[in-house]
Amino acid sequence: MSTRPTPRATYRFQLNADFGFADVAKTLDHLVELGVSHVYLSPIGTASAGSTHGYDWLPPPAVSDLLGGVDGLRALRRAATDRGLGLIIDIVPNHTGVADALANPWFADLLRHGVHSPYASFFDIDLSDDNGAGGKIALPVVAADGDLSPLEIDEQGNLRYYDHAFPVAPGTEDGTPAEIHARQHYKLVPWNSGLIGYRRFFTVNELAGLRQEDPAVYDATHEWLRELLAEDLIDGVRVDHPDGLWDPQQYLHRLRSDVGDDRLLYIEKILAPDEPLEPTLPVEGTTGYDQMRVIDALFVAPSGVVQLTELNEHLTGDTGDAQWMASVEHQRKLTTLRESFPTELRRLVRAITHSDPAADADAIAEACAELIASLGVYRADYPSLRPRLEITAVRIATEKPSLTRALDTIVRATRSPGAATSRLAQTCGAVTAKSVEDSLFYRTARLVSAQEVGGDPANPSVSLNAFHDHNIDRSRRWPLAMTATSTHDTKRGEDVRARIALLAQVPERWSLLIERVWLGTDIPDNLTCYFLLQNIFGVWPAVGPRPGAELADGVVTDELRTRIVDYARKAAREAGLRTTWTEVDEDFEAAIERWITQVTTEPIASAVGELVARTESAWRQESLARKAIALLGPGVPDIYQGTEWWEDSLVDPDNRRPVDFGQSLDHPKAELVRTALGVRARYPDAFGATSTYDRLPVDGPASDRTVAFTRGSGEVAEVVVITARFTHSLDPDAAVDTVIGLPSGVHWRDVRTGAVYDETVDLATARADHSVAILVRD
Repeated sequence: MSTRPTPRATYRFQLNADFGFADVAKTLDHLVELGVSHVYLSPIGTASAGSTHGYDWLPPPAVSDLLGGVDGLRALRRAATDRGLGLIIDIVPNHTGVADALANPWFADLLRHGVHSPYASFFDIDLSDDNGAGGKIALPVVAADGDLSPLEIDEQGNLRYYDHAFPVAPGTEDGTPAEIHARQHYKLVPWNSGLIGYRRFFTVNELAGLRQEDPAVYDATHEWLRELLAEDLIDGVRVDHPDGLWDPQQYLHRLRSDVGDDRLLYIEKILAPDEPLEPTLPVEGTTGYDQMRVIDALFVAPSGVVQLTELNEHLTGDTGDAQWMASVEHQRKLTTLRESFPTELRRLVRAITHSDPAADADAIAEACAELIASLGVYRADYPSLRPRLEITAVRIATEKPSLTRALDTIVRATRSPGAATSRLAQTCGAVTAKSVEDSLFYRTARLVSAQEVGGDPANPSVSLNAFHDHNIDRSRRWPLAMTATSTHDTKRGEDVRARIALLAQVPERWSLLIERVWLGTDIPDNLTCYFLLQNIFGVWPAVGPRPGAELADGVVTDELRTRIVDYARKAAREAGLRTTWTEVDEDFEAAIERWITQVTTEPIASAVGELVARTESAWRQESLARKAIALLGPGVPDIYQGTEWWEDSLVDPDNRRPVDFGQSLDHPKAELVRTALGVRARYPDAFGATSTYDRLPVDGPASDRTVAFTRGSGEVAEVVVITARFTHSLDPDAAVDTVIGLPSGVHWRDVRTGAVYDETVDLATARADHSVAILVRD
């Protein structure tokens, strides 16, 4: 029987060389005041030189000395325990850092000794004769022209190509650099050749995939974790990107055996809107992007989406609606697979045709591509998703009869665990991530707040009925899953998304602002500028004091402008339409920078600031409403560092900036966090593994704008939450006439105002002092 604790809330820290265990320890009293129960750390292992995130860890696995080493972790553990705080760490089983091959002893040994290396089985390498590199490990580091003349042998005897150094096999040291290179177990190939000798994390050549399906690899990469567990230094584990593994289910069951039933286990898995989390997984749930999507969508006005669709089409030529998204996503996946994952596709086809040499490899490749482009999930080899794969195959065969035989072959080959099943799943996940979140979401701009990790920009709004149904189901199936609002991977922070989502409530005024910007600035590209303008609006300084940020009084500082320019450069290159990471259009990027300066200075700045001022009240109300639902809805709220105050973060590295933990806890957002977590502490059963969620009846003209639910245990409701959406145009009289029915037979007391209600309360009265009313049994 499980003895796992019920977290009240986690608090996520991003560690780096400048913010280690000792720095976390200094914040613990702050966390206690907030009311969180668990400190949640980014990867703590030894990482590549200069790493700012830790996901590029280096073997042998060990607690990073830069963060404070194992003694620093022990000290943090003691300090946290003294304050009643648990500790969760983030582990990275899928890959290891190989940016500097010599810095990774496992990878360096593989390159030096090839198949004779004891670490040859650790990496998912392709040594087949038809791998495009003559059976050697292809390393794509050479210029596009393939010129190897810059090769040299350095003083340590390593083969060097500019900044890249590689080990040399014993007995191959004599001769010219080119001759020595020809004798190695690896082959340096052009960066754009489409060849790479090992599975990566997505398309990141600097992160090499590991074969956790091999017990020896698992033991070598998890022994350090077992030591931490044996010493009782941690209370839980967050697993990074399990979908990249050969067999996530097998891995997670093995990990659960190591972690035990008395500790927490979370997985960073992105679920499609119509995808359930595999119910047989031995985990508490995901890290919460699925819940973040639903909460965000609740505050997007559907009527405004219609107008934003028309506006997007007028400016960019595309609607950005569901039909357009489906078509473009499908094409992006096909293109991404062919251009960025040709090696993975070849290995997949080889796995499928292995038992049937007579199979048409070209047809198999095309059928695999169509399947990957059509499945709509990261991977479909979980038991609950197998029917999805087979139904998708039938549909494709109906649309493309010429692929029927190839599809039948794929379906047969993937019916049981094995190379075909796993390679299809691994390739599908990598292609999906690179095609959608890292490409398509930068190529459209109907409402960019919905273009988020795990988001659904095709359907950015959700009805109240669907919202409550989703929460009821979540409270039953995954009551301890995390609820994310901001993370180190979100494209925009929670308050930025809340501000942008308000555009669906003011489409006419937004249209007027766009006209002003388009007439008053030099537009380098309609799509890029429309995409960026929404983000600029999202991070625009609040009009008036904005506690907890360097921005105030509606003026864009030079610092903020620089951050926007940096963001714009990354966004434009990720989109890959006018400039890319490998083929930079400096003139275009300079034009975008000049345009940003025009938008953020007078006279245009006043026009942007005016709309910010008009929506400021609604933005604050709805930012707090979103936070309250995350804190008190089903699941365990995850608070990303600094988001207890207003925050204005964009995509990484912007969202990993240092946080000033000395800010006031009287801030309205921090006050809400303290209040909500205080309620969770006093009524633990209402938020635990057997807690309930129920929708409250609402009647009146603002009923569709009223969000009201209870949390409880068994048949007893103990906490009531009441807030509102679409507040920009919420009529005060309509709020007065809208009545929420409270659970009968008990008095309900507002935890902040002390007001007591019986049977009913109207929306205006409930929200008279705070945008969110939190009531408890009196």
